[in-house]
Amino acid sequence: MESRIAFLFPGQGSQYVGMGLKAYQSYPFVREVFEAADDILGFKLSSLCFYGPTESLTDTLNAQAAILTVSMAYLRVHQSSTETAQPAFVAGHSMGEYTALVAAGALSFADGLRLVRERGRLMKEAGERNPGSMAAVIGMTVEALEAICREASGPTEMQSVRIANYNAPGQIVISGEEQAVNRAISLAKERGARRVVSLAVSIASHSPLMRSAADGLHTAVDAVTIKPAHVPIIANVTARPITTPDEIRQELVAQLTSPVRWIESVQYMAQQGVSTFVEIGPKDVLTGLQKRIAPEMAVINAESEKGFAQV
Repeated sequence: MESRIAFLFPGQGSQYVGMGLKAYQSYPFVREVFEAADDILGFKLSSLCFYGPTESLTDTLNAQAAILTVSMAYLRVHQSSTETAQPAFVAGHSMGEYTALVAAGALSFADGLRLVRERGRLMKEAGERNPGSMAAVIGMTVEALEAICREASGPTEMQSVRIANYNAPGQIVISGEEQAVNRAISLAKERGARRVVSLAVSIASHSPLMRSAADGLHTAVDAVTIKPAHVPIIANVTARPITTPDEIRQELVAQLTSPVRWIESVQYMAQQGVSTFVEIGPKDVLTGLQKRIAPEMAVINAESEKGFAQV
């Protein structure tokens, strides 16, 4: 019988100082993962994961590579210590999509690391050129918030606010030019949002302000070898499976300026018969979202299951 398991990989924001240290101390093959990452990137990413400082680990330039490395280390542990069959699907939230591609055999670990490092650099550069902001809106329907974003946006694309992450029912993230985001925050509060939280970022991820980063990433993606995926990846942009190199290249570039359709992604996998989701990476953000999207489905958090969590 075909496996009805899906592996989920978290994105930026899941990083924390100390992540991966217990796994590093417990398994020789995990040490190999971190040592390989240090060699590929040319600096001690492992020390940054284990000991910080927080400011450097949180920097977009470093956070993405750190999360990918820890997630791949946990994947090795999960695969070595369970009878889990091949997953039916893999999916990653935003940057986590790169981890999913490595897990599915479409990208090598080295190319995945270099790509997310370059992605982080390009995003940071785009954020400095066109600063923006993001906010999480709790307790509002998608339709109401989409209408607010249209109303709050300025006359040009670079003055707009858009939905960046459809994370879970009643939990949506908006992103864009700072004044437009502020207008949307005010309107959301006036129109009944239960809570609105401004995020501590200056980079408007998954918005038109990332256009220059997407252009730069296109060049980087074209320069690496991408193989057909062994396992279908549920794409952030479409919430549908992709496997071919051409589909993957298009997805990675489009993803930077498009919303993450996480609700639809989880729902699609559930509709295809997935009964168990396994979150593989630091923290438990996707575990929490999955419980809100498809509470009837089983969810396993690899970090907490193995006692690796530091927080």
